[in-house]
Amino acid sequence: MENKFFETPTMYIQDVTLQVSDLERSILFYEEVLGLHVLRKENNQVKLSANGQDVILTLEQPTNVISKQRRTTGLYHVAILLPTKEDLGAFLRHFMQLDISNQVKIGASDHIVSEAIYISDPDGNGLEIARDRPSSEWSWNVDNQVTMSTEPLDAHGLLEAAIQHKWNSAPENTIVGHLHLHVDDLSKAKEFYTEGLGFQIVTRYPGALFLSDGGYHHHLAVNIWNGEGAPSPQKNEVGIKYYTLRYPSEDKKQAAIHRLTRLGYKAEDDIVIDSAGNMILLSSEQ
Repeated sequence: MENKFFETPTMYIQDVTLQVSDLERSILFYEEVLGLHVLRKENNQVKLSANGQDVILTLEQPTNVISKQRRTTGLYHVAILLPTKEDLGAFLRHFMQLDISNQVKIGASDHIVSEAIYISDPDGNGLEIARDRPSSEWSWNVDNQVTMSTEPLDAHGLLEAAIQHKWNSAPENTIVGHLHLHVDDLSKAKEFYTEGLGFQIVTRYPGALFLSDGGYHHHLAVNIWNGEGAPSPQKNEVGIKYYTLRYPSEDKKQAAIHRLTRLGYKAEDDIVIDSAGNMILLSSEQ
């Protein structure tokens, strides 16, 4: 994992707030399966960390919570980025030893730039547990598009790499690598995320756009795989509540707010809602 993609001067996703139906059940899952630690707990909300300081995920149980509805905008998955291949192999072995594959959906892919294991939490919130290959191994074409693919994961290679590597908990420098969202209109999402927030398109895929800042393979992806015109989830529904996007400076953040305002979006108290109803908290380095 290369820190340059998640620190100044790069814009990146800092943390994600997920809504769950049973907070205690979810805390147990994120502690036992992902190895995250409770940093703070208040009423219906808990903040989770890998290093005991920085929040990676916030879990919140809304009043009168309802289960995730089918084919809406909102969360596709949030990627939890581990530092090394050995860490991902250790996680895979740990997950296999838990023997909960009959309770949790699981998938796996090699994306050329990264390797990923896909699972879901008890409410069906999508999670990608990943590790990046070194950026020196990524391939970019003349149009500044990075080569990505979906190939079978070499699970045996991962496990072999982690023979001497034990999984005790998520490594301290585990972070949110990227966020992938369902939207209702790809052209409107493109305008919002590029002309408004300031991301660059780095990969196109049928029905999806992959976006980044600072030459990363992607900090964010959006897709219309739940259908064009898909409705937004209800406020008390399981799924994503909002995510925090961190700018390298207050000036950069204010410039983004100005661009969004010109496009017709309102940013109140540094909160803006995209064209599909996904909420973003804009923050900056102090």
